[in-house]
Amino acid sequence: MNYKIYISLLVIVQFFSSCSKKKIEADILIKNGTVYNGIDIKPNNNSIAIKDDKIVFIGPENSVNVKVEKTIDAKGFIVSPGFIDPHTHADRDLNIAENSHNKPFLFQGITTVIVGNDGDSFYPTSKYIDLYTTHGIGTNAVPLVGHGTIRNQVMGKSNRKATAEEITEMQELVKQEMEAGAFGISTGLFYSPGSYSNTEEVIALAKTVAQYDGIYDTHLRDESSYTVGLIPAIEEAIEIGRQAKLPIHISHIKCLGVDVWYQSKDIVKAIEKAQKEGIDVTANQYPYDASATGLKSAVAPRWAESGGKDSLMIRYNNSELRAKILVDTKKNITRRGGPEKLLIVKSEESNFVGKNLLEISQMLNETPEEAVYSVLKTGYVRVASFNMNPEDIHHFMQQKWVVTGSDGNTGHPRKYGSFPRKYNKYVVKDKIVDLPTFINSSTAKTAAIFKIKNRGSLQTGNFADIIIFNPETFKDKADFTDAFQLSEGLEYSIINGKFAVDKGQFTNSLNGEVLKK
Repeated sequence: MNYKIYISLLVIVQFFSSCSKKKIEADILIKNGTVYNGIDIKPNNNSIAIKDDKIVFIGPENSVNVKVEKTIDAKGFIVSPGFIDPHTHADRDLNIAENSHNKPFLFQGITTVIVGNDGDSFYPTSKYIDLYTTHGIGTNAVPLVGHGTIRNQVMGKSNRKATAEEITEMQELVKQEMEAGAFGISTGLFYSPGSYSNTEEVIALAKTVAQYDGIYDTHLRDESSYTVGLIPAIEEAIEIGRQAKLPIHISHIKCLGVDVWYQSKDIVKAIEKAQKEGIDVTANQYPYDASATGLKSAVAPRWAESGGKDSLMIRYNNSELRAKILVDTKKNITRRGGPEKLLIVKSEESNFVGKNLLEISQMLNETPEEAVYSVLKTGYVRVASFNMNPEDIHHFMQQKWVVTGSDGNTGHPRKYGSFPRKYNKYVVKDKIVDLPTFINSSTAKTAAIFKIKNRGSLQTGNFADIIIFNPETFKDKADFTDAFQLSEGLEYSIINGKFAVDKGQFTNSLNGEVLKK
């Protein structure tokens, strides 16, 4: 064949081939990245086109004609669905306009936070949805209704069982919150006032949630040996799911304290037995060996704090009750691993921050249990409690029904570093889980658990919540000496089709939305 004729025919073929390709208009095109779609084990090199707030194309770029405004060359980077954090206290920041950017979570690669956890939600849900819409939020937010919040509306902080009339009233408030858009109910059965409820009360409210196809998310009644014990607390959660006929999600599953170390294998067996029975049981876990909570919640006896902190201090100052309070407090300190394992991470008294309870007791010339109440007099105090062992952490992390969570709250590095820490420590360094498992358990699996539609995976038609991170530099920087350092290595974050992070820099755009059930 004549060479010139061959070239002409080739040009004609290419022309008609180009004409036959589907034409796509897009705002953003991501190409050349290593793409994990949140579901498949193996990555691909597909290009992704975004128009408005949706993914409009995924596939080889040469298979379509794309007219695009901005192209991201993601060569050398990982492209993933935005992470979904199932357990946060981010609403405490989202409520305040100047903090609603949610950067501590955003720079971890999180594009959606679930709020209203531990039985503590802002009430009413409708008011806060309106607030977030008015001043804007940096990430998406999924609301839960808090059992403790509802109980407080009806019964206050009193340490007693609810009457039938009070349960009916609480059910009506739960119904109101579910109809406002909550995805389910959370409980903090370890904390007051949730700790004052019995299982029957919780089942009754969970049944109301089940009518709306909602989820039951629980901070267990005991993660150690404070009251009923860890395994009975797991069994209580399973029974609630069994009776109320709804999915249950155990928040930040752990074996907290030396009394319950190495019980993870028995817990896994109990949960898998329930799953075989048909009960939908899942859990989330933060990747640290230290928990964090209020000092009062950690070591003060529940019976003594009935009515709140003021009531606790009145009882402590009562000579007839003080000795018993100190005995019970000492036992709780021992459960936490001793006073040297309780690090003050937040206090209105700056001299306490960064010191452990043993150091503070020596400074005050008091026993550790007495020092607790001297410290509590100064205001709200948070502690990090180093009380978990690697064997349990690893065993839970490897379960297919355990997803990544942060329990992000002020003073603990997990608010700023949970997801990059899990990647850097447990995927890259220690190889406890592989990269596809990490991404799946941070995205699609969490979306499925909470029934968040059209998010958590990279699929055509889904909302464009996408992150791009550098696999060499993605890591946490926050630690227990400085818990307020943003994570690094996130190159891009796209939320609802708009850039929140562009070339590693916050765009000052509030692209999040409040998602409703």
